[in-house]
Amino acid sequence: MAPKKQLTKVRLSTNPDAAALRALNIGDIVYLDGIVYTAREGVYKKVIENGAEMPVPLPELSGANFHCSPAATREDDGTFTVSAVTATASFRFSKWMERWFKASGAKLVIGKGGMTSKDYKNIFVPNGAIYLTTVGYGTGALLGRGVKNVHSSNWLDELGIAQAMWVLEVENFGPFIVDSDMDGNSLFERESAKIAKNLPKLYEGTRPATLKRYGETDDRNDEVI
Repeated sequence: MAPKKQLTKVRLSTNPDAAALRALNIGDIVYLDGIVYTAREGVYKKVIENGAEMPVPLPELSGANFHCSPAATREDDGTFTVSAVTATASFRFSKWMERWFKASGAKLVIGKGGMTSKDYKNIFVPNGAIYLTTVGYGTGALLGRGVKNVHSSNWLDELGIAQAMWVLEVENFGPFIVDSDMDGNSLFERESAKIAKNLPKLYEGTRPATLKRYGETDDRNDEVI
């Protein structure tokens, strides 16, 4: 039996240079140090569509955009404590990403489930950025351990807790998996291709479904994994 391949673990700055990003391979495990900010549809609409000025100096402050909703508690002195950060699915934000990269200078996008290889090659690669995905579901409290301080909360009254831009000081923040590299390769796409080629064997001898499957297709290559 071939020996198990050891996972590569990397500590990465939230303001990484091109060399640090180029050294990453899809499937590497990453922990972040520095400052991460949250920005999703509420922030994208406000900045990109409505022309609002950035509330913090990006990318000098941070190059790491997290698609998430924090569990924030307001303390008696008016400050906030964030105990958990729950990632949200990033594919929903594809239409804003090219303009967001230009506006923010982001080099790391973090979220759940990844984006398409087309997005990686056409949007991420030209902007020297990569995508980090959370490890499975239910990791909000685990990730919350890496949040050391709330640097600032922006547009909280207007957008609410989930959509506001939170700026968080983090240390050993993770784990995250490298889903896209500097060439636009996708870990999810690579692994799905391995699984998909064995799907005909899985369904061999079975009758066509009486009810249509998710996505209204009988093409086994479109199986949702």
